Amino acid sequence: MKLVAGNSNRALAEAIASYLNLPLTKSVVRRFADMEVFVEIQENVRGEDVFVIQSTSYPANDHLMELLIIIDALRRASARRITAVIPYFGYARQDRKPGARTPISAKLVANLVTTAGADRVLTLDLHAGQIQGFFDIPTDNLFAAPVLTRDIQQHYKTDNGVMVVSPDVGGVVRARAIAKRIGADLAIVDKRRERAGESEVMNIIGDVAGRSCILVDDIVDSAGTLCNAAEALLQQGATEVSAYVTHGVLSGGAVARVSASKLKELVITDSIQATEAVRVSHNIRVVSIAPLIGEAMRRTAEERSVSSLFD
Repeated sequence: MKLVAGNSNRALAEAIASYLNLPLTKSVVRRFADMEVFVEIQENVRGEDVFVIQSTSYPANDHLMELLIIIDALRRASARRITAVIPYFGYARQDRKPGARTPISAKLVANLVTTAGADRVLTLDLHAGQIQGFFDIPTDNLFAAPVLTRDIQQHYKTDNGVMVVSPDVGGVVRARAIAKRIGADLAIVDKRRERAGESEVMNIIGDVAGRSCILVDDIVDSAGTLCNAAEALLQQGATEVSAYVTHGVLSGGAVARVSASKLKELVITDSIQATEAVRVSHNIRVVSIAPLIGEAMRRTAEERSVSSLFD
């Protein structure tokens, strides 16, 4: 079993390597003067079971090219099996045609990863479960719910008025799964999105008065939805509002927006490497999914069940 890390999230790769008690394979991933990606694997990987750890986060295209070229280098070095470990799968929000003459970019990226030479994919909380079907190779979609649930139970009295809230109708299944795990009620925010990156909260489905609310989502990008939802919940009588989100994209002024909002805290995982702004924010906290991904990788290498992690 060999671990190869790209440049997108070195800290997570090192944490996974520490969990597995394995060193990262020596490799070089650098740029030429014109920003072309160059990869050199500096250890023998012939006949090895290799896991490439690389989120396709910002800058998404650079990190995607790194992933593809690393996979190609390993294939040409005669690795026995190559598993692309993609904690955050970029382009996942482009999983359908929202209008005429638009692409389904998530399918294109899946084709690229397959064509590059990956034999398996291991990812975390895909924006839409059907993206698993975009790959023509075995794909394991892990769930961050156990990690988030454990943190909620450590920081909140779940038997005393906690309510899990989905920030939109599309996230109800995800929110319901966490609500079921902690034995909490479920509410839904009904919103209308006027344009990409902006949302307007319309009303709350469920009685949140006097309740401590926890918003649950898979991706926080501009943070407009979360901040608007928090405002609406407080106006409906919620005592406090926190948010648990798997992938902290937090682009543009999102961190400043969260810091200035009425959110008690935003908890994200380290599927995307935290920026300095995230690290110093007073109400953003990061929990690690390295043990979850590391255990799934170990089970994959040993040909054991991965789905039983979530039983």
